[in-house]
Amino acid sequence: MKLIYIAGPLFTEEQRRYLEKVEKAIQEIGYKTYLPHRDAGIFKRNENSGEEFFKKDIEKINECNIVVAVLNGSEVDSGTSWEMGFAYSKNIKIYGILDDTRKPSKNLLNPMILNSTTEVVDNIEELKKILIKNE
Repeated sequence: MKLIYIAGPLFTEEQRRYLEKVEKAIQEIGYKTYLPHRDAGIFKRNENSGEEFFKKDIEKINECNIVVAVLNGSEVDSGTSWEMGFAYSKNIKIYGILDDTRKPSKNLLNPMILNSTTEVVDNIEELKKILIKNE
């Protein structure tokens, strides 16, 4: 079974709920998922350096077949950008999801982000269709 790594901002409850919604949709179509905050835990500032999260996330990106990256926000989350770059360097397909109305067009994404993605979709239903089609 293919493993999909879900990348996106996870620092607020709302961000985590959105990632969990994406994850549920992906699991519904038969993929195994890695969701960093669920599977590696949540980094808490001043408690540690986050090295264990960093190592676990690298391990899982190396194991995955696909990365799904949430690209919402006025700027793409820095951790998500790093995960995308690392996955891109490994020739792993990256599908972006951008349903944030602050960016009315995917062409407004940073060119490095846009050009590292296999495809950028507008919503979770489109993501499901793309994943099913490219299975």
